[in-house]
Amino acid sequence: MASVGPSAASAQPALPSGPAVFKTIPYAFMLPEILCGTWVWILVAATSVSLPLLQGWVMYVSLTSCLISLLLLLSYILGFHRNSENWKVLDSLYHGATAILYMSAAVLQANATINSEFGTNVPPNYQLNCAASFFAFLTTFLYILHAFSIYYQ
Repeated sequence: MASVGPSAASAQPALPSGPAVFKTIPYAFMLPEILCGTWVWILVAATSVSLPLLQGWVMYVSLTSCLISLLLLLSYILGFHRNSENWKVLDSLYHGATAILYMSAAVLQANATINSEFGTNVPPNYQLNCAASFFAFLTTFLYILHAFSIYYQ
């Protein structure tokens, strides 16, 4: 008599909760995403905005994704997911969509950085915009890593 193997649902790894969130690979990216995203909107807010349409989108994307990622991280830490498979789908879709939005914001921030080089107060704004561009691309990379790692898990 052949033994029946475990079901497909039990073969899936359990979703972490509590401090284990910071030790599990796809979820360990959440805190650096929040920190780097916070740096993006702080640095953009510290500049004198010369292109409000471009940097307004950067502020919107960085602030919104930072707050939603913080809420998602808190829900993982507090264990609201209850090991549901739907949370993996939600996490993957959120981080994939946010990676696309952050890529558009990073490109617009790089454009604002190039345009600020030719402004009247070049040194302070240019350096702040360079740092904001760097953190925007770094945050984009972190969101991409998170989306792909949760997708392939």
